[in-house]
Amino acid sequence: MSKSQYSVNPPTKNSLPGWLPFAAGALLVLQFAGLCAWQISRGLEKLEAREAWGEPGTFSTYYGGDEVHPYQPLQATGHWDGEYQFLLDNIILNSRYGYYVVTPLEIAADEPLLLVNRGWMEKGGLQPDLSEVARSLALPPARVTVRGRAGSLPRPGMRLGESIPASTAWPKVAVYPTAEDIAIALGREVRPFVLLMDPHDDDGFVRHWVPEEMGPGKHFGYALQWFAMGAVLAGLLVWHYRRREREHD
Repeated sequence: MSKSQYSVNPPTKNSLPGWLPFAAGALLVLQFAGLCAWQISRGLEKLEAREAWGEPGTFSTYYGGDEVHPYQPLQATGHWDGEYQFLLDNIILNSRYGYYVVTPLEIAADEPLLLVNRGWMEKGGLQPDLSEVARSLALPPARVTVRGRAGSLPRPGMRLGESIPASTAWPKVAVYPTAEDIAIALGREVRPFVLLMDPHDDDGFVRHWVPEEMGPGKHFGYALQWFAMGAVLAGLLVWHYRRREREHD
């Protein structure tokens, strides 16, 4: 018995259009260029902020509603809201854990409160007695003038869980809260910036303010990396295109 012989043709493969890799590569080059431009922009912003920090300047009086620039020297007059203070946890200074003490200052009734960062205090154990801590936060009831620079609340790379646990006890321990979190806890609006209390003012703790740790140099370094990656990819695309053209000649 003879066996039938069949010739089986291999399935044809759907080849991708020749222009597709170049389009994808060009898109990546554009993305690298955009990231490079963004890093340069952020670096210039940090450079400007560093220069503003270095300028001594005079403390201009803040009345509320004025436009405020980063690190601008300001002074504000009002009453401390000493009953409702915040201890910002997980703040490390000289390899020691502690809190930033943030206290509201009421400049005028029925207006947003100004948050004042009064500096760093050591935590003193994993579970410190907050009633004892509260005694060290006491403030005079008299009207005071507070000087400092316009800053912001510390920001984490990532925040997990609640920033301010629900509790009726004060002071409240908070983990990287936003201004909105604090406003909700206080039941009052707050100003859009935080006053970093001047080291020479009374009623503060350890104050050694510096601009953000990631300075302009790192941003410019990242910009150079993105530029290099984009340049290498663009060179590879041009080289591959020319080689393909030569093969088709």
